[in-house]
Amino acid sequence: MRRFTMAILLGGQVAVRLLRGRLYRRNVLEHMVAVGPDSLSPVLMTNLFAGMIFTIQTARELARFNAVEAVGGAFGIAFCRELAPILTASIIAGQVGSAFAAEIGAMRVTEQIDALQMLKTDPIDFLVVPRVIACCVMVPVMTILGLVTGIAGGVVISDYFYQVPAAEFLYSLQSLLQLTDLFSILLKGFIFGALVGVLGCSWGLTTTGGVKGVGHSATAAVVTTWVSIFGVNLFLSLFLFQEFSAMY
Repeated sequence: MRRFTMAILLGGQVAVRLLRGRLYRRNVLEHMVAVGPDSLSPVLMTNLFAGMIFTIQTARELARFNAVEAVGGAFGIAFCRELAPILTASIIAGQVGSAFAAEIGAMRVTEQIDALQMLKTDPIDFLVVPRVIACCVMVPVMTILGLVTGIAGGVVISDYFYQVPAAEFLYSLQSLLQLTDLFSILLKGFIFGALVGVLGCSWGLTTTGGVKGVGHSATAAVVTTWVSIFGVNLFLSLFLFQEFSAMY
């Protein structure tokens, strides 16, 4: 609980520094590559297989009621709105969030962060802010790419196994998704990205116990981020997006 409280405080410090315009642009670009292109393959593969599996299970049940042509709509409601953002953020948390915690944790136990402070370089400005910005920018982009890949997988499965043409699948999908859903998906990606960046860095900064502590921090950062993503997604789905959709 203590480390989670410190993570919340760290998120506040990041926000203050962003408002002040303190930014190491080169570090941001470096971490954007790690969050984006370096994580692209697992994100796309996970969403592709998830989209295929979801389509199989949904179409199988709809076929019992002779409503298999509605599989695209069901796919849009569940996969596009909920599953794709969560899967993408979870994969990035496992690959990037753990790396953040391990890198900064290793710097903490080897006193490199103390050396930065001796050189009058703020560790939060230099280490944390660029990573958080990279996650906030790239996770929404990766979510959209994963979403498109998952839809492609659903189209292939519905056409090949259930004789639902791609045009009919996409029409059913479009009929239930609105433009506000795209905004909500991007907002989820932004919030989940902030969670990945802040929690990964926070667990790294609070690392103790030498090399063993670095491994523990990396694992704990991933687990905490996953739990936080699911908890925040529940709140967003129940309250914010319901109110947001009611406005239109």
